[in-house]
Amino acid sequence: MSPATRRRMRNRIGRGLTFEKMWAMLDKNAEEARNWQKETERIITELGKEMGGLHRSFGEMAEHMVAPGIIDKFNELGFHFEESPELNFKIYGENKKVRTEIDVLLINEEFLIAVEVKARLGKEDIEKHRKRLEILREDSNKTGDRRKILGGMAVAMLGEGDKEAILNAGFYMLEQSGDTMKMDLPEGFMPQEW
Repeated sequence: MSPATRRRMRNRIGRGLTFEKMWAMLDKNAEEARNWQKETERIITELGKEMGGLHRSFGEMAEHMVAPGIIDKFNELGFHFEESPELNFKIYGENKKVRTEIDVLLINEEFLIAVEVKARLGKEDIEKHRKRLEILREDSNKTGDRRKILGGMAVAMLGEGDKEAILNAGFYMLEQSGDTMKMDLPEGFMPQEW
């Protein structure tokens, strides 16, 4: 405490500031601090919700940017998809809860290709997509659907080693190229089948 503050306190105490009055002032300050803390926590919670909504909006935007040209990219490889892809395709469990969601699902008489769309590739995204494909296979087996299931990943911003990791996992790799997506596969690439 500075000397000037001490002098002011002594002057106040000398003018009738009792212990009870001092305690009441401290209590009032503590209450104001608690109110500020609650307000700060409320603002942080709201910002978190808004950021989550922004993240979902960006994801939806990316899916809609990828979906229109994706059929062409796979048809160039000889797949023959005619119908528009399914977006946000959900697979439900017996308890009616969503087991998994596939961003873009391409469907024809012979193949199901599940494509995960990402702004950036996270550490666990490849493994999560493998699990999605396993769930899709389980669900297809239950209904007697024997179509081949393949996977793909469309990533807007690739980090170092991301492309190789995706290809090594047996997924088709689509990457951002200007305002469209391109598929650049190494010679002899063989996708993994689920």
